[in-house]
Amino acid sequence: MNNLELAIQFFLQIAVILLACRIVGMIAARFGQPQVVAEMITGVLLGPSLFGLVAPEWQAWLFPWDPSQTERDTSSYLYPASQLGLALYMFIVGLEFRLDIVQKRMKSSIAVSLAGMITPFLLGCGLAWFIYHHTELFPEKTSLTEAMLFLGASMCITAFPMLARIIHFKGLAGTTMGTVAIGAGALDDAMAWILLAVVLASFDGEIGRSLYNIGGALGYVIVTLGIIRPLMARLGRYFIEKDDTLSDAGLVVGLALMALGAWFTDMIGLHAVFGAFIMGAAMPRGVFVRDFISRIQPLAVSLLLPLFFTYSGLNTKIGLLNTWFLWGMCAAVLVAAVLGKWAACTLAAKATGISGRESMGIGILMNARGLMELIIINIGLQRGIISEGLFATLVIMAVVTTLMASPIFERFVARGPQEKLDERPNPFRSRG
Repeated sequence: MNNLELAIQFFLQIAVILLACRIVGMIAARFGQPQVVAEMITGVLLGPSLFGLVAPEWQAWLFPWDPSQTERDTSSYLYPASQLGLALYMFIVGLEFRLDIVQKRMKSSIAVSLAGMITPFLLGCGLAWFIYHHTELFPEKTSLTEAMLFLGASMCITAFPMLARIIHFKGLAGTTMGTVAIGAGALDDAMAWILLAVVLASFDGEIGRSLYNIGGALGYVIVTLGIIRPLMARLGRYFIEKDDTLSDAGLVVGLALMALGAWFTDMIGLHAVFGAFIMGAAMPRGVFVRDFISRIQPLAVSLLLPLFFTYSGLNTKIGLLNTWFLWGMCAAVLVAAVLGKWAACTLAAKATGISGRESMGIGILMNARGLMELIIINIGLQRGIISEGLFATLVIMAVVTTLMASPIFERFVARGPQEKLDERPNPFRSRG
């Protein structure tokens, strides 16, 4: 396809993706599900799992897809566009991240984070050992160690953006439950990305590179929070207009810093979302954050983020799970994921003195995998660490654990009083 043909195809795809997401979103809202859950489901529906099953010719015409990547097709532009959406979205999540609130419950956050990482990681390693020896869901070039580390990291990831969305949507910002969950989720995802960096380095036959990845990540955090953050705090007033609004120059500087952060962490072998989130956390609070979010969030969450879910859905082939044994493995992965997160995080929160009901709420929130799970398994599929069959299994786990969060939380937790740590309302909302 030439450039003109790609552009024509892209505009039609955008229209179909956005309209489909809204239609599914209206249905999902009737069941108490946020829009982002509908977009996860829509991505799968537009791929070979449903659209390609009932109308394969139409699906292939609308989304031409070459798995070998030898021809220019949908993936040649949908992937970079989806990555831009992810980076912008995580930059916004970073803008909303309040370290001052997390520090007030740091002990509980660390305890919940450790329980939510170690338990599902060990369960994931055990499942990977069984899958590696008894199925063909891991490609031959993936070693047992790499398989165990990758599946362990996939199991211990938390849907940090989804977590932020539910916390603000349910009015939990500043409560014990919301604070512990957001702090533990951030720590969980940081460790999962480090594990992923080790797996990718090992897979490339350069285990020493993992030290480079980790060192680069630590250096990036230090420079961003230790130098860029105070510098932007001092310069921030120059980006505010006389009418107390963010100037165009301030918007451009924020976008440029986001892009540089995403570029650097991608370059050192982590993912763009890590760099974008940390850079967002370094931006000056107040007018800068308020206006940046109001101007960028609609574009990021309404246009660009659905492209990622569609890209992920086009890679999902649930039809590959074509035996009862494989569906049994899928069920085992789901059960291990739920027990490893929900139960472990609930018990850890309870052990640090949090009430039983709030501990249950923290466990439910931490169990959602959502967007971050899709990111990590897409990387695994692109690098050849997992097969399409295992990818489909993990997509199902991500969707089901995310679908569970909101209704179960409403049923068992939401109606009780919440302990407030900070009475100041958070004016910003995340979409997770």
